Amino acid sequence: MYLDKFRLDGKIAVVTGAAQGIGFATADALSEAGATVIITDMKGANASKARDELVAKGRKVDCETLDVTNPRAVERVHEVIVRKHKRVDILINNAGIAISFQPAETMDDATWLKVLDVNLNGVFWCCRTFGKAMLEQGGGNIVNVGSMSGDIVNRPQEQAQYNASKAGVHHLTKSLAVEWAKRNVRVNAVAPTYIETELTKRAYGYPSVVKNWLDNTPMGRMGQTSEIAALILFLASDASSLMTGSIVTADGGYTCW
Repeated sequence: MYLDKFRLDGKIAVVTGAAQGIGFATADALSEAGATVIITDMKGANASKARDELVAKGRKVDCETLDVTNPRAVERVHEVIVRKHKRVDILINNAGIAISFQPAETMDDATWLKVLDVNLNGVFWCCRTFGKAMLEQGGGNIVNVGSMSGDIVNRPQEQAQYNASKAGVHHLTKSLAVEWAKRNVRVNAVAPTYIETELTKRAYGYPSVVKNWLDNTPMGRMGQTSEIAALILFLASDASSLMTGSIVTADGGYTCW
């Protein structure tokens, strides 16, 4: 009975920014649970490669090229997916970027706008387009990837633009959850700590920075993409059927201090 609640058989799931990192691990998790997963990424070749890797595992996976910062592109891709797969039951808004070590007083306009455009605007464009269709079809489930940075100020790196964007994702999640709760569309978010991905591996060239991160984490380690994907699977499934508007933190205890 209980394990069946985690199954996603017959569901159509879309994951943005899914060619690598948390997004790819999430596509892996959702497809393993039985969903047909559409991998999207702004680089079509990378999306195709990720799709082929999961298809080789026997999974039901498709892919589309998508730049989440373009609301018209979001609408077009949604139309393509619905034409091919009839509907979308699950949306995982994972696409995001991080540009750190940018003191606010010297940050250029382009950096601020780029981070907000991908991390916050992109989430809203996708929620608006896919969420509207979910409301019309009578239900759906959205999981946004926020960050512990939406609740705390990271150190030692300055990144006001990233922190603000993720705080926006968290409050957008709560706002949409309340608007859509009675119409059977759930909206939740995960708030990860530092996760070992291709992006964070760049920080390994700065041992003092990584040491600071780990010293401030009670568990004393980075997170793994599979740990966040498992949490997203829970939120995307009926196992979390009473949850909406929740920001679920997975940070190894970082925000406890």
